[in-house]
Amino acid sequence: MGKVRIGVVKRTARRLITMYPDLFTEDFEHNKRVVANLVETPSKKLRNQIAGYVTRLVRLYKRTGQLQYLIEQQHAEETRAALFGQAQQEQTQQQTETPSPQA
Repeated sequence: MGKVRIGVVKRTARRLITMYPDLFTEDFEHNKRVVANLVETPSKKLRNQIAGYVTRLVRLYKRTGQLQYLIEQQHAEETRAALFGQAQQEQTQQQTETPSPQA
């Protein structure tokens, strides 16, 4: 039987992969540095556990094709957010350009 991981490690690793799918690779050392930059961990052991589980998930997701789906989904969300931000800026500019009639 394998080692059992605590829930905090699994939750954090899954959340990191869904938020930043293209930052992580199959290399543990690289993932360890990325996790150290993204998450404030109280100990090196917890950071290494998270990085190890991220590495395992990346390998699993690459095998099943799910990682590519996550990357595409993230890019679609970024595009939507950028378009939404542009629309809001245009509305704000239109409101500031047209003076309101003062009675």
